[in-house]
Amino acid sequence: MLGDELGTITGEMTGMRVLSTDGGHAVVETSFRGTSTLLGADMKDMGTYESVSRPDGTLFGEGHGVSMTRAGDTVTWHGSGVGRFTESGGVSWRGALFYETASTEFTRLNGIAALFEFETEESGKVSGTLYEWK
Repeated sequence: MLGDELGTITGEMTGMRVLSTDGGHAVVETSFRGTSTLLGADMKDMGTYESVSRPDGTLFGEGHGVSMTRAGDTVTWHGSGVGRFTESGGVSWRGALFYETASTEFTRLNGIAALFEFETEESGKVSGTLYEWK
């Protein structure tokens, strides 16, 4: 069941590169950075994910990243999701993230799965919302 909102992110893609085209399936690496809220705290974020084109026109992606507070608390994540191209030239992603942290402020994240809605625009802008999966 979809639970409480954990936070939001806005930012921009900072780089893309093609890793492979074996078998006619492009593998593209995308990096992004932004600002977010997570459990009510303001964060700086960066992440990288690889997306693989699939025969039906959808994408499968896996990635990892880090979120940091001004005070130095760090939360890392890894996750995966499925993307669909939008009419405006971006990609709409849905998937799950799993967190790891030693920070007492964010310890709760170690024991949950977070579901995400993540949107990319052709211009390079990104935005997303995170929810606890209960």
